[in-house]
Amino acid sequence: MKNAHCRRTAPASSYRFHSIASVVAAAALAACSSTPLPTAPPPMDLPAAYKEAGLWQPADPQAAAAVPDAWWTLFQDSVLDRLQQQAAAGNQNVAASVARLRAAQAALGSSRAALLPTVNGNFGGTRSVSSSSSVGTVDSAGNPVGSTGGRPRTLYTLGASASWELDLWGRVSGAVDAAQAGLQASADDVAALRLSTQATLAQTYFSLRAAEVQSQLLADTQAAYRRSLQLTRNRYAAGVAASVDVAQAESQLQSTLAQQIEADTTRAQLEHALAALVGQAPAAFDLPRTAVLPQAPAAPLQLPSQLLQRRPDIAAAERRVAAANAQIGVARAAFFPALTLSASAGYRSSTLRDLVDAPNVFWSLGPALAVSLFDGGARRAAVESARANTDLAAATYRQTVLTALQEVEDNLVVAANLEREEAVQADALAAARRARDVTDNQYRAGTVSYLNVVAAQATALAAERTLLDVRNRRLAAVGQLLKNIAGRWEPV
Repeated sequence: MKNAHCRRTAPASSYRFHSIASVVAAAALAACSSTPLPTAPPPMDLPAAYKEAGLWQPADPQAAAAVPDAWWTLFQDSVLDRLQQQAAAGNQNVAASVARLRAAQAALGSSRAALLPTVNGNFGGTRSVSSSSSVGTVDSAGNPVGSTGGRPRTLYTLGASASWELDLWGRVSGAVDAAQAGLQASADDVAALRLSTQATLAQTYFSLRAAEVQSQLLADTQAAYRRSLQLTRNRYAAGVAASVDVAQAESQLQSTLAQQIEADTTRAQLEHALAALVGQAPAAFDLPRTAVLPQAPAAPLQLPSQLLQRRPDIAAAERRVAAANAQIGVARAAFFPALTLSASAGYRSSTLRDLVDAPNVFWSLGPALAVSLFDGGARRAAVESARANTDLAAATYRQTVLTALQEVEDNLVVAANLEREEAVQADALAAARRARDVTDNQYRAGTVSYLNVVAAQATALAAERTLLDVRNRRLAAVGQLLKNIAGRWEPV
């Protein structure tokens, strides 16, 4: 780097700088960037249709409309709609994910800043003493010329400096590309977490309502069991029933009371879980009971190619592949020299009032090339590490796609079979109720023992609880299917 005062004629070396810069610029134009070309998503062998789609009836394109992003509105439950709105504003996991997105945005801004020159300003003053002197030259007082005679001296400086690393080999732009892909992945992570939170809230809400329905069922059953217990006691008092009948009726009633307590406990725990999902303390959250389970909507088909375009977790995985690929270029660029242009200018004087006078001007301008000549294989290892990270990201992407397809296949078959099972179980419940009524009449007529009544009542209660469980599981499966295809359905 060459320094000169502006009042002097520029030396010949300043012209050499222009020659060097021209040569470097020509070499930069002729060189190939070390950053790999953008890659397409890793190839996947996708089926044309789902394996389990045969269990579903294709939607009518003329009759079915696209489902909105607010997919939970398909369940037509105003309380669920309100809870989803509260979760969107108050869920702390989503808030943390948004904070990570902001950090990724800041990282991208920091990476882009490296593409521009850095300019600094400075002002300072130093006071020093020097014992050095010039030999053979003295002034009229006998002091050496150029010496302060050991007296302190103050030097004031006012200036500015700038530096700029030319991105000849794509190191800086590769880092920007990696940060950009990372930002997009973080945005997709936020969307995926929101979607997961919505699905978790919906499933928790359905389970809570199922617990309420079960508690109400057990309360109604207790009323019937109390009537049976009173009938048995009356028959025992009349001498037409044994004491064991009374004991069996009492045991059946108490068992049902215990089951209701368990259902209420489950309901309370699920209410606490909903409070956490919407960002509230359980003590401040109260959900009125309805004991009504929403109806599961019908679901049209979805193709795997559409799934890849709609799921934010798949999009995030694909963006991480792009980010890892860009890091390969950053690692390769370390093999090439770094060219930095720097310049500085300002004023320097021993008196503050004369600081900005023209004779006190100084400036410097020059390029600098820096390259590592020996690093023990560190750069080669960095490139290999970047390639390994790209392979890891690609494998993670493929596994994310496979997991997404598996989840959709699972919930397609579960939801479809549960729909059929619900119809079969409803028939089983109707038959169990008829058997219970017949057995109860037979007991009143004295043709069967109370043990038959207990068995018939237990069968009917079990059938009703099983039907409730099937309905709840079907709601969960349809809700999970909505989540698995990113909350959007389009008719085929």
